[in-house]
Amino acid sequence: MDYLKAFFVGGLLCLIGQILIDKTKLTPARILVSYVVIGVFLGAIGVYQSLADFAGAGATVPLTGFGNTLAKGVKKAVEEDGFLGIFTGGLKASAGGITAAIFSGLLASILFRAKDKS
Repeated sequence: MDYLKAFFVGGLLCLIGQILIDKTKLTPARILVSYVVIGVFLGAIGVYQSLADFAGAGATVPLTGFGNTLAKGVKKAVEEDGFLGIFTGGLKASAGGITAAIFSGLLASILFRAKDKS
C-alpha cells in the first residue's frame, strides 16, 4: 500500500506540472522553481510533513520535497545558531542530496560523451 500512496502523490505532482507546461505560458524552469518555493512554504507552516508521512518517497523525492528539506533545515539551524542559521540551515540540510546530484552528473559526463544533435 505504501508504494501505491507514493505513486499516487508523486504522479499527482508530476501531473500538475505537466498541466502547467501544456496549458500555461510558464516555462519549465519557472514551474520547477515554483515547486521548490511551494515546498518551502508548506514545510515552513508544517503542512508538508504530514504529506511526506503519508506518501513517503512520493512526496520527498520531487522538488517540493527539496523545498521542504530546505525549510526544515533553516528552522532547525535558526533554533540552534540564531540569525546565522537562516543562511546555513538550508545548505546543511540538503548537502547530501546536492552532493549526490553533482557526483551523478560528473559520473555521467565521464561515462558518456556529448554529441551534436545534427
